[in-house]
Amino acid sequence: MRPDKKKVIDEQWDDERIRSFLDKPPLGEGEDPDYSAVLYAYRSMRPEDFSRFIDMFLAAGRDPSARGAAGETVLETIASHRRADAFREILSAAAKRA
Repeated sequence: MRPDKKKVIDEQWDDERIRSFLDKPPLGEGEDPDYSAVLYAYRSMRPEDFSRFIDMFLAAGRDPSARGAAGETVLETIASHRRADAFREILSAAAKRA
């Protein structure tokens, strides 16, 4: 960690901050906005915050199985990530609810 950065432990995420991830722009040209929003949230949130985000995401009528420019869903993108078990469970459940 850079010496000028303060380490943040147990940061609290309120609904407004989590909801703001619904409005993130796509990761790049040709990326699906739904894929991008879920990937942004995955990269930024703890599982409990990600679960709250997914509830908001689904309530907004968004697609948790959207595919990125490479043709993968976020669930497929994170399939080999070692510490992503909780996120994969949340996304699998969300795909069934959508």
